[in-house]
Amino acid sequence: MNGKPDPDELKELLQDDKTILTNTGAHEKHATASHSGDGTNRGLEFLYDVPLQISVELGRSKILLRDLLKMGEGYVIELDKLAGEPLDLYVNSRLIARGEAVMVGDKFGIRLTDVVSTADRIENLG
Repeated sequence: MNGKPDPDELKELLQDDKTILTNTGAHEKHATASHSGDGTNRGLEFLYDVPLQISVELGRSKILLRDLLKMGEGYVIELDKLAGEPLDLYVNSRLIARGEAVMVGDKFGIRLTDVVSTADRIENLG
């Protein structure tokens, strides 16, 4: 076994995964376990507690080393995105969605406006 998950098996597991809306309005995941040939349950529950690194990219820029060394408070770096363009949401360095910046209390958040399809996300896993 090479350690890389089989994309077809992942697709099957994700299709078996059902989302239930509880009476509190929160989404609760319930995975239907599929059975492998050896009789063991193979659901997605064992993956739910895996930590993931999430980052939101506002834009990118290339600068010269001399400009990097000149940086100080008040220095402005021009980014490649225009104001109003969607932000990119990455999970473990993989593009997952795009969205717009929002305020959540006194913190920033992102409201997703375009999510990469499940099939494309599975295909880009490895």
